[in-house]
Amino acid sequence: MSFDLFDLNENENTAKPLAERMRANNLNDFIGQSHIVAEGSLLRRAISLDRLGSCIFWGPPGTGKTTLANIIAQTTHGEFIKLNAVQAGVADVKKAVEQARNNLKMYGRRTYLMLDECHRFNKTQSDSLLPAIEQGTIIFIGSTTENPFASMTPAIVSRCRVFEFKRLSFEDIKGAIEKALKDKRRGLGTYNVQIEPEATDHIARVAGGDLRTAYNALELAVLTTPPQSDGSIKVALSDAEQSIQKKALAYNEDAFYDYLSAFCKSLRGSDANAALYYAMRLIEGGCDPMTVARRLVIHSSEDVGMADPNALVVATSAMYALEKTGYPEGIIPLSNAIIYVCEAPKSNTVIQAFDAAKRDATEVRDDDGVPPYLKDNTFGDKQTKAQSGKYKYPHDYAGGYVEQQYLPDKLKDKIYYTPSDYGFEKTVKEIRRQKGKLK
Repeated sequence: MSFDLFDLNENENTAKPLAERMRANNLNDFIGQSHIVAEGSLLRRAISLDRLGSCIFWGPPGTGKTTLANIIAQTTHGEFIKLNAVQAGVADVKKAVEQARNNLKMYGRRTYLMLDECHRFNKTQSDSLLPAIEQGTIIFIGSTTENPFASMTPAIVSRCRVFEFKRLSFEDIKGAIEKALKDKRRGLGTYNVQIEPEATDHIARVAGGDLRTAYNALELAVLTTPPQSDGSIKVALSDAEQSIQKKALAYNEDAFYDYLSAFCKSLRGSDANAALYYAMRLIEGGCDPMTVARRLVIHSSEDVGMADPNALVVATSAMYALEKTGYPEGIIPLSNAIIYVCEAPKSNTVIQAFDAAKRDATEVRDDDGVPPYLKDNTFGDKQTKAQSGKYKYPHDYAGGYVEQQYLPDKLKDKIYYTPSDYGFEKTVKEIRRQKGKLK
């Protein structure tokens, strides 16, 4: 009995999930993230010239982080080492660094170290990697779904350029699905699939910007749908619903946004009856309850804000409860929070303060505007440390407050937040008055 190596490779390839088989292997086939890889972009130029520096790819699952890293591995002339932060230890990092050092010394070849789930690296692991990044021994490419500025060692992040990946658009995912259905070598083109347009749209929409989820749902729908007498496979909307475990919306896209808008405006208008109705109309029609919960969290700050700070606590608690308990039990705490936000006093001072501060932060240029006595003097020069002595420590004063300038000179008289006369903000106003801060 003889074996054909080509057939073995083909069998191995077809055994891979569709998402893996359809993974792009060059920038021209890469889907989405045009703000990062568009023609003429910094990253694309760096990749084409093989001059990429250490970087971190940050974004939701299924948005192309690992795919882009693999493309870099295939286009670069350097060596490529891949590790997973969940499994790799300090010894693995040291081995990779030593290999990179030898490649550079003996062959003059740079080494790229791809680290999946890089936010899972602890300080000890990160410290073992830091000198190699700093000296250029390795080019670090981290991939993470967590905000690296909050979840990773600052020393690593400061030496990398962070590229934020966005969720893929409906059009991006729909196009990828259609391509996979036609591709006979890597996709599902040999199955003679006839898919209802509504089924394609449903998968593309419910995938939520995650291409891997869309591929998995499509493959499951095709492989589990019995063929017709002519051998074709007809994937209906009901098949798509089952494959992605989410029923289609019982209304069109325009109606969805109308219901969502009505829900938000009912929250703002303090009408608990209407808000509950529109929330249930959305959910019972097939909308993800977490969409309703996320809007509720936003409006608890946008429309209630400091008039009742507990509104945000209640809303986020409801979202957490929904996430952990699921549907339908999670709808009970969600309804509780909807009623609370509706009945709470309303104030938009938070959003007004946010908008004003953001405008000045982007328009007023004052690169050295931090008052000297507020600066970090840990590594400062003698002058900085001397100025830091002028800082007034509030807890040394009665009531834990002392008047001093915190804003830069250019903005020292700016007032972003002005409390209203509603709810808790009346208390805030009185506290300010007692401190002599009310202007």
